[in-house]
Amino acid sequence: MNIEATKLELMHLLLQTQKESLLEKLKSVFEEEQTDWWSEMSKEEQDEIKIGLNQADNGELASNETVMNRFQKWH
Repeated sequence: MNIEATKLELMHLLLQTQKESLLEKLKSVFEEEQTDWWSEMSKEEQDEIKIGLNQADNGELASNETVMNRFQKWH
């Protein structure tokens, strides 16, 4: 069975069930499988994002045009 067929079968089963406990178990499986992208980043990446957020909070922003001109050589 391919992945799309499996998804369709699961959707059908989800729509048919009236068991709230089963739905809660499935929901918890999905929640456990979700990864926290922040914790997967290196300390350096996290620091760079924090710097960018602080700059944005302080109004230190560049226009879209400025950014696009700066990176136009890679386009």
